[in-house]
Amino acid sequence: MRLSHFATLVIAAAPALHAQGPATRRAHELVALIDSGSLSAIRAYADTAMTTKAPAEAHRSFILGQRDESRGLRWVDVHEESPHRATVVLERALTGDRTALLVVVDSAPPYRIVGIGLRPPPSNAGAASSPRITSDAEMVAALKRYVETLAKADVFSGAVMLAKDGQPLYAAAFGEADKDFHAPNTLDTKFNLGSMNKMFTATAVSQLVEQGKLSYDDTLAKFIPDFPNAVDAKKIRIENLLTHTSGLGSYFNDDWDKSSRALYRTVDDWMPVAKHDSLAFEPGTQWSYSNTGMLVAGKVIEVVTKQDYFDYVREHIYEPAAMRSTDAYQLDRVNPNLAVGYDKHFRDDGTIEFRNNVFEHVIRGGPAGGGYSTVGDLVRFAEALKAGKLVSAKYYEVMTTPKPAVHSPRYGYGFGVDPETGVVGHSGGFVGISSNLDIFKGSGYVAVVMSNYSNASQAIAGKMRELVLSRLGPTHRVTARS
Repeated sequence: MRLSHFATLVIAAAPALHAQGPATRRAHELVALIDSGSLSAIRAYADTAMTTKAPAEAHRSFILGQRDESRGLRWVDVHEESPHRATVVLERALTGDRTALLVVVDSAPPYRIVGIGLRPPPSNAGAASSPRITSDAEMVAALKRYVETLAKADVFSGAVMLAKDGQPLYAAAFGEADKDFHAPNTLDTKFNLGSMNKMFTATAVSQLVEQGKLSYDDTLAKFIPDFPNAVDAKKIRIENLLTHTSGLGSYFNDDWDKSSRALYRTVDDWMPVAKHDSLAFEPGTQWSYSNTGMLVAGKVIEVVTKQDYFDYVREHIYEPAAMRSTDAYQLDRVNPNLAVGYDKHFRDDGTIEFRNNVFEHVIRGGPAGGGYSTVGDLVRFAEALKAGKLVSAKYYEVMTTPKPAVHSPRYGYGFGVDPETGVVGHSGGFVGISSNLDIFKGSGYVAVVMSNYSNASQAIAGKMRELVLSRLGPTHRVTARS
């Protein structure tokens, strides 16, 4: 019997497949498809080997998207393996850097794939050792090569800034802010922040705590007695809102999907939609990312200050930090230099079609996300935080340390936290939106990447993190953990 082209690919890629678990075998199959599977083989695989809980088109897009972003994958190692779950380490042909692929399969034959996703590569997953970066010039040269490689392949569109003590070491923009008019991205282009607005909301709350106007331990009932209901309002504390431990979910629900985007411009516009939330768990007992929690924190700011959320943040965050190109702009108004977001779609013949996200997201961002900023403004925000212009050094530390007491070991108040490296910040992502801010505590380095392509900031954010940590050396990591 003659083997199919796909079967030949899999056997060539993994001669010892029979000795591995079903999740690892599926991972080998996926890598073979990403590398050189035909469109018909990809369609057949999505239909027969992957769960029907997600559309087959989504599975095909994932496989073709990884082909576009990597230009081929080399199998490196199996990092973690159980019969129905495997994390494997792969190397991208385009850039030579590594990623991890998580594959989860059904517990019974034919072991269809029920979960799949990319993860940062584990530090101990057999990665080749690289010489330590010993100068800023060396670091910048490596970053420049990496970013330009991605931009030339049209995998990245956006802006990048790596700064030290507030001064750019590397700053560049690539791609188009508006493909209809071929308007280029520049360092002044305003990109959508996604969830990065959560940092601003948490900073505003912390200002009010520092002023004695509220406490992290206050219950929500003190400010909004009936949200989501009178009983739960007494259980949720301000700390839970800021750490994603409230048990609340997301207000992007069926009501939102079926209604006009133009209806939602203020915090009060969103509150009735969010009120349908019920607690998924007792506050402080679990961690689950919550847009509703941050929205409600924005409403608390309005109640305490008797001021519109947007006015308060503009006056007390953006202005002191000299962030002159940051706001929650209303998208049906004239807003200079705003980038349009784009998502890559793969036609039946495998070619790429760009679709904008104009009808996908909110008409105005808010406390949980959706505002706009520039790479320079985000560096200024980080520097203002570190300099005590927004909150004192004490409260900056409070915001940017983990909260294990409420089951938040890698998230502080509105800031993601890596306890091993001392890197704090936030990312933001949606269709046509991909941004990230990293503040390397205990050093002068700040790294920002903003893109108007889906998921496109992640690889560059990871590369900047790798380069800066190499530049800082192992001593910095020990200090960060202490």
